[in-house]
Amino acid sequence: MSQPNGTLDGFSSFILVGLPGMEAAQFWLAFPLCAMYVVAVVGNCAMMFVVKTEPALHVPMYFFLSMLAAADLALSTCTVPKILSFFWFGAREIGYEACLVQMFLIHSLSGVESTILLAMAVDRYVAICHPLQHSAILTNSRTAKIGLVAVVRGALFFLPFPLLINRLPFCGSNTLTHSYCVHQDVMHLGCGDGLTAILAVMGLDSLLIFMTYVLILKTVLQLASRQERLRASGTCVAHLCVVLAFYVPLIGLSVVHRFRRDLPPLVHVTMGNFYLLVPPLFNPVVYAARTKEIQRRALKAMKIARNRDFP
Repeated sequence: MSQPNGTLDGFSSFILVGLPGMEAAQFWLAFPLCAMYVVAVVGNCAMMFVVKTEPALHVPMYFFLSMLAAADLALSTCTVPKILSFFWFGAREIGYEACLVQMFLIHSLSGVESTILLAMAVDRYVAICHPLQHSAILTNSRTAKIGLVAVVRGALFFLPFPLLINRLPFCGSNTLTHSYCVHQDVMHLGCGDGLTAILAVMGLDSLLIFMTYVLILKTVLQLASRQERLRASGTCVAHLCVVLAFYVPLIGLSVVHRFRRDLPPLVHVTMGNFYLLVPPLFNPVVYAARTKEIQRRALKAMKIARNRDFP
């Protein structure tokens, strides 16, 4: 017999799951996990610092990149510390309300990041297909408004889901299949389906990004010289890598939860951790490697810091 909801009938917490079959190794695996988190925090903070302090980077492309870094930083921070406390100290239990808050933060921040990735694709489209109008279309004030829309969209779209889950009947178990609270997982316990909600935002954004790049590719192929085509396409490589690193594990995790729950639990957990950890770690590395302006500013900051330490 199902329970009325999470706050009734003594159901006040969820039990998290680590790495099935690798429980003895979780303590040691937490160290590389912690190292990845530290690198992600340092990398994204450095990215925001570089964009803030370098006037030459005060253009829409880098403002969007700074917003992306902030979303990545918040996304990893709202989950990884709890995972580490689980792996190191055995803190498997998470309160019902805390789980709903974490779930809301994960998916609203993912929605924010998805909107920013779409805005970055539009920025690349305008820069390549309408270069003379780029500065007039994407002004700094308009870029700030897009960032605000991304936050509001992510919050408003996913805010109803914890409230709706609170009204769902639960199916008798409070054990999740991840080491954090993800919407698809909690919806499954609540006899619901989370795939539609995820695809409504991220699926639509990924489709629009694909259509944008079709238009970009059409314009690039019409350029006169090979050098111009390489230069134009080169500005999109980093963004495409980031898009794939974000959408592939996100949509893959949603589809696996909906259609392939028969897969080994370790597959679900690994995909979930990949979705949380790889984009925040991957994004600053990709953009730092592909963007000469960021490299120069980072090297300049390191040189200044070294001169201060060794006068």
